[in-house]
Amino acid sequence: MASERAKEGVARQEKQWLLVFSSAAELIYTKAVEDTKTSTLMPIIRKKTMPDSNVYTDSYRSYNAFDVNKFYHFRINHSTEFAKPNGNHINRIENFWNQAKRILRKYNGIPKNHFSLFLKECEFKFNCGTPKQQLAILKKWCYKSSNLL
Repeated sequence: MASERAKEGVARQEKQWLLVFSSAAELIYTKAVEDTKTSTLMPIIRKKTMPDSNVYTDSYRSYNAFDVNKFYHFRINHSTEFAKPNGNHINRIENFWNQAKRILRKYNGIPKNHFSLFLKECEFKFNCGTPKQQLAILKKWCYKSSNLL
């Protein structure tokens, strides 16, 4: 079947790796990254996370570096639990990703060089409330930028 698809000109696209995390203020931050190596992720996370912050992750191996950095690291092992008994969870990130996939599916394929813009659209919609609130924010941004010209 794969060879039939190749003959039809349908090529499998490479996956785009994403870093998605939530701040203490419960805002989602997203970044398209080239790979999921610790050396790629840690500079981004250090820049966006205050020292001594609580960091909750799944059990992915690249997050092991949190244990030796200036963060309090708590893991959620999704194969055994979705939340710790003390209430720690990463449900907000899971919720964001479910909503983002629903939005991105509408586009039926996004060029890799534009993907980060579409991802930021999802981030904005998730972080900025209702469509009415989002419109107010956009109007405010447009007004500010028109005054700068």
